[in-house]
Amino acid sequence: MLDMRLERLADVLVNYSTKVQPGENVLVEAFGIDNALVKVIVQKIHKAGGNPFVNIRDNQVIRELLLNATEEQISTWANLDAKQMETMQAYIGIRGGHNLYELSDVPDEKMKLYNQLYNHKVHSSIRVKNTKWVVLRYPNSSMAQLANMSTDAFENFYFNVCTMDYENMNNAMDSLVALMNKTDKVRITGPDTDLSFSIKDIPAIKCAGEMNIPDGEVYTAPVKESVNGVISYNAPSPYNGFVFENVKLRFENGKIVEATANDTERINKIFDTDEGARYIGEFAIGVNPFIQYPMKDILFDEKIDGSIHFTPGQCYDEAYNGNSSAIHWDLVLLQRPEQGGGEIYFDDVLIRKNGRFVLSELETLNPENLK
Repeated sequence: MLDMRLERLADVLVNYSTKVQPGENVLVEAFGIDNALVKVIVQKIHKAGGNPFVNIRDNQVIRELLLNATEEQISTWANLDAKQMETMQAYIGIRGGHNLYELSDVPDEKMKLYNQLYNHKVHSSIRVKNTKWVVLRYPNSSMAQLANMSTDAFENFYFNVCTMDYENMNNAMDSLVALMNKTDKVRITGPDTDLSFSIKDIPAIKCAGEMNIPDGEVYTAPVKESVNGVISYNAPSPYNGFVFENVKLRFENGKIVEATANDTERINKIFDTDEGARYIGEFAIGVNPFIQYPMKDILFDEKIDGSIHFTPGQCYDEAYNGNSSAIHWDLVLLQRPEQGGGEIYFDDVLIRKNGRFVLSELETLNPENLK
């Protein structure tokens, strides 16, 4: 059974998400997983006529590299991997590992250098902009524990989410994309949240299995200096090896002017990474019907049915608002009734209440219509 599920997942990654074509170079980068899925992906790439390349990574090793790394070392590391990434037409990133906190004791200044010199150059500037890419997490007992599930139950959940009918989701998103593309003013309300901003003339992009697995969001970006008000995120959010909770941000003319959390000092250091870290690079609405609760994994949590994420840092070229930063942090707000509820308004019209779309043209995105 597991072999059949791996075959199906690899088929989604190679033939749907990245649509590998004959002669294309494909980098498969695996962090902390066994080789079973990697082997099947390599087979599928070869069958599609592509050229697979593989990097096997481990966060325990990355921790050792970073603990005493110099700026020159990280820069050289970034230059080497940038050369490799520049030769790729597609990228499949598989994230695993058994310890969410593996990088938690790496000094802040080292993580800042790693984000600025390595991740920004290799991933933000090259991989995201110039390759067909997809990133996913791979199930293990650690993820099951974070989700408060047995290992077997989590595996069933994982493969249901990752191999769902993304083509149906893709078609169902068209009406939301059309509405967002003609919207100016957005208002988000809920417990300790009243936030307003403009998305005028910034494209809405649907995500249905082509960049993330699992997937299920439609994103755009706010006009950079239009954000005003307060947002209180209610999903725990791991970043640089620390899990932030009760994050509350206050905005004036687009900028985060006040940030609090369970570690207020630590979160403000992140927002002081560079000028763009205090501005927003993405606004997205999550719709995946199989993901209902946070599990401290952003790739899953940002797709939760009835959620939004409002992201400090780098914007995407496809929904460009001019913001540049070494960070891109998808902080999640859940709006279903059991999580406190909330509303989304487009140009003063209510479009979603307590996690359910209320406009008739958007009802295809409610969970019973996507499963």
